Amino acid sequence: MSTLRDIRTRLRSVENIKKITDAMEKVAAVQLRRAQGKAEQSRPYISKIKEIIEKLSTTDSMHPLFEHREVQKTGLVIISADRGLSGSYNTNILTTADNFLKKYTPDNVELILIGKKALEYYRSKKWPIRHEVTGWGGKLSFHQIKIFATQLVHWFLERDFDEIWLIYTHNITLMNRKVILEKFLNLKKPKAEEKKTGLNNYIFEPSVDEILTEILPQYCVTRIQTALNEAFASELAARVMAMQIASKNSTDLIERLTLVKNRVRQEAITKEMLEISSGAER
Repeated sequence: MSTLRDIRTRLRSVENIKKITDAMEKVAAVQLRRAQGKAEQSRPYISKIKEIIEKLSTTDSMHPLFEHREVQKTGLVIISADRGLSGSYNTNILTTADNFLKKYTPDNVELILIGKKALEYYRSKKWPIRHEVTGWGGKLSFHQIKIFATQLVHWFLERDFDEIWLIYTHNITLMNRKVILEKFLNLKKPKAEEKKTGLNNYIFEPSVDEILTEILPQYCVTRIQTALNEAFASELAARVMAMQIASKNSTDLIERLTLVKNRVRQEAITKEMLEISSGAER
């Protein structure tokens, strides 16, 4: 059995760990409220701009970003966290990415990675990495996001990639998140039966092609910005939950160790009293 000193040392260690997890939970909770606000604000905008593009694309216009090609090279954008201590958040993202990559070889896919966890993982797996962004922590400026999204569009238009996919985590509630795998480029045009509700009877000034040339790059930037907002909110929600669980486990362990400490101390006192009694009788 452990000595009383060992138990007290362990008890102090667990108490110190609980202080850290409590502090991390509070910090993450404050950051989460801000991140959720940003994510919620971006959802109506991305929904509306998507609706406009869908209506415009029902016309006879064919913008290069709608071009469907025979796929020879695929780009995969993976948005992960820079830090751990967020439960299964990063594991779920990497599992989704691994399942996607089962259909590919290093010769026909390249990775575009956001977040240190994805970078560390896929460096060890020897997958080709086209571009990486680390240390972002939810703090990428709009200018940085625009540069990143514009680069993705450039790679598609220059045929470096015939398609680009995006993996990120959508934040639903504090306890509920979903990893999203969606095609980023090429953009999808409505099906033939949906074109009946299009805008073919309207006259556009400037032309639909000119409007799409302006609005589609903005849409791509907004999609990346929205994905980053959702991903960071999801990361923080996962961290809050992980720290809550860690704090609860610490509390349970402190209670058990306190009981053990009291029992060991009581046994030591009883033993000492018996020794004193035995000595007195002699």
